[in-house]
Amino acid sequence: MNNTKRVLLYCLSLLLILSSTQLSALESDSEQPITIDSNTATYDDTTSTSIYTGNVISIQGSIRVNSDKLVVYMKDGEADKLVFTGKPAKFKQTPDKGGEDIIGEALTGEYYPKKSLLVLIEDATVWQGNATYSSNLIEYDIKTSLVKAGEKSSATKRVHVILQPKQKATK
Repeated sequence: MNNTKRVLLYCLSLLLILSSTQLSALESDSEQPITIDSNTATYDDTTSTSIYTGNVISIQGSIRVNSDKLVVYMKDGEADKLVFTGKPAKFKQTPDKGGEDIIGEALTGEYYPKKSLLVLIEDATVWQGNATYSSNLIEYDIKTSLVKAGEKSSATKRVHVILQPKQKATK
């Protein structure tokens, strides 16, 4: 196997950041209630939409999102889609059993609790451990542990990955 294939396989394995030891915590996040704190809140019963602005903090299980604005779309009495924006909006998820935090940011994010899907849009970056992924579009599917970065239809919007070597122990 040549070096290019090894690097590609290594990158693909790192893109699957969420190992099976972390999957159980991530799946349980979608079963937790969503709490939201903000400076202002409005709810439109006609459209089943609520809007939160000003230092918005939303938490579901180990997922925490800090944003300037959050719009929650309800369907059949449950949160169906959450759209958060900021300069940038930031999220963090702490996997169980001492796993490293997954940290990310983007100008816009969409979270679909029922689908366990997080989509980061525009200037999106995700960090975990020694790996950094940047793209204008990053999708993270919790159920399948699949991270997708970039757009197939565009050769000009590229994915940028940085794989840092582990630090050597000092004596």
